Amino acid sequence: MKGILEPIFMFLIGLNAVSSSRVLELSDKFIDISSEGVWFVKFYAPWCAHCRRIEPIWAHVAQALYNTPIKVAKVDCTRFTAVATHFKVRAYPTIMFIKGAFWHEYSGERLKEDMVNYAMRMAQPAVQRVSHADSLGYLKETHNIFFGYVGKQHGPLWEMFSNHAEKYQAHSWFYALSHDIASNDLKPPNDSSVFVYKEEEIFYFQTNLELLEDKDALNTSLNKWVNSERFGFFPKITRSNINDLIATEKYIVIAVVSENKLNEITQTERDFKDMIESIIRSKKQELHHHFQFGWIGNPELANSIVMSELTVPHLIVLNSTTSHHHMPDDDPVLMTPEAVSLFLDQIHKQMAPAYGGNNWIVRMYRGFFEARITLMNMWRGNPVLTALVFGLPLGFLSLICYSICCADILDADEEEITETHEKKD
Repeated sequence: MKGILEPIFMFLIGLNAVSSSRVLELSDKFIDISSEGVWFVKFYAPWCAHCRRIEPIWAHVAQALYNTPIKVAKVDCTRFTAVATHFKVRAYPTIMFIKGAFWHEYSGERLKEDMVNYAMRMAQPAVQRVSHADSLGYLKETHNIFFGYVGKQHGPLWEMFSNHAEKYQAHSWFYALSHDIASNDLKPPNDSSVFVYKEEEIFYFQTNLELLEDKDALNTSLNKWVNSERFGFFPKITRSNINDLIATEKYIVIAVVSENKLNEITQTERDFKDMIESIIRSKKQELHHHFQFGWIGNPELANSIVMSELTVPHLIVLNSTTSHHHMPDDDPVLMTPEAVSLFLDQIHKQMAPAYGGNNWIVRMYRGFFEARITLMNMWRGNPVLTALVFGLPLGFLSLICYSICCADILDADEEEITETHEKKD
């Protein structure tokens, strides 16, 4: 039956698979059958530079998913505007996973591995059942991070776990195990327990009878825990995930380095980055409840946080609940792991100096800083265009102001001349 339906789909959509690519070309007819099957679609415009940049990566994604039920496709929204309107596309490129009536916009990094893993995860049920004892070991080998539920699949904890699995499916894997399967590898504290496996460490969600009896409190607590535990111990921080990291409500410890176009950093920066990572690796149980470590390869993102031009490598700690940030007084390059640990302890005890915040003065200065940086980047990239963009409006404004002022002076001169003639008469 599947072999019969596939040619029909190809005919209805008008899909032209280029011989060198597995990406399917969609038309307006896609609206009629989008609810049938599983789709991973890129909505693009031919004039969009970002769309052209992602084109070869998208071809590799299609190749990686070719032997799966997931159809990788693209649609030119300038030709087929009805599709863009139907799926509420507001920016290019927009990447969307479509399964039946379910749509989800992809917001992660535009990297082949990330997008393939995302699509494979979204194609599965939100909670997957583990039926064999050796499967848990396989999961540990294939996933750096995943969430699990141990116990009978009923009750308030199971209900909330299932709800949050659907909410966070785009970000992580969720599994359900029985006590028999989990007994060899896990030691759950209760009959029903939720845990996260994170880079060879297991952390349990802490519950009690009072919490289980209050569904609202359980929902809030589990949501906060899942959101804070879904990141690795030392992820790369980018503009696409920094807001999610801030939502963890932890202190964000950031090692700032500068990557070149080949994603390379200097040896000094690498040593500093490795030193910061070694702290969380050696003190996971002690630090991870209050601190989220990570690194930034783009100094401009770090500069926008501290509203200043940082030297690299550097260290900043962002308080995600108050928007304040902390920086060590010493040169970060000369700091030892012990000195950094002492610095973090002072921050946790609120003894370290704090900068920034979220009051109206800081917000105004941040807006001014961002505008200045944007203008400087435009000038470095294309000084002629920048001069035209800002010079022409300023020139017209100057002419208007000059004309208004000159008109007043001329009027005044004419009135004086008229008055003089009248007196002579």
